[in-house]
Amino acid sequence: MASVDEASKPFAGLSDVSISEDIPVEGDISVPVGPSRTDDEFSTLDEPVKETILRDLRAVGKKFVHVLYPKRSSTLLRDWDLWGPLLLCVTLALLLQGGATDQNNQGGPQFAEVFVIVWFGSIIITVNSKLLGGTLSFFQSLCVLGYCILPLTVAMVVCRIVLIRGTGPVTSVVRLVVVTASFGWSTFASTAFLANSQPPNRKALVVYPVFLFYFVIGWMVLTFTPAEKQH
Repeated sequence: MASVDEASKPFAGLSDVSISEDIPVEGDISVPVGPSRTDDEFSTLDEPVKETILRDLRAVGKKFVHVLYPKRSSTLLRDWDLWGPLLLCVTLALLLQGGATDQNNQGGPQFAEVFVIVWFGSIIITVNSKLLGGTLSFFQSLCVLGYCILPLTVAMVVCRIVLIRGTGPVTSVVRLVVVTASFGWSTFASTAFLANSQPPNRKALVVYPVFLFYFVIGWMVLTFTPAEKQH
């Protein structure tokens, strides 16, 4: 019996505790109805596949708009994704396929070359940015660099349309103007996001690799020549 008494000593004081009648001992566990958000708004388990795809496409489209107006919102950084960069990379690779440089190998290496330049270059710039003290996360930086290829992809579409009429001095000038403007906008849009996340005395060290990255892609677009035009 002594052992029982010793075990009950820590709870001996509970007998003196009383519950006031004014304190309710019942409650309501129902979810309050009001302007606050519920878990149903974030659940996509019961969402149709069509709605999921449309929602993702709208999100990608909004980020394209933020690339065109980079100072208006930080959505590109807050809600990052890699669907847009992947779409742009595939589109650019397909548009560059069939050039004179890959006529003998049927475009395979040219397609892979674009992927290597885009993704490996983005990773190198991201690592460089992080080593210099950047505040953006790894995937945020990849998202920005990938989405900012949009102007150069548009320039590639314009160049393919212009080349339908053949090559010549006028065509070359038009392509030069379009690619130069697109290169400048890609660089401006990406540095508007990346440079502000760096220490003030290291911004130039971040901008320079970005400049080279888009310059290489722009050069590929500018020097593209359809294989059927070569003799």
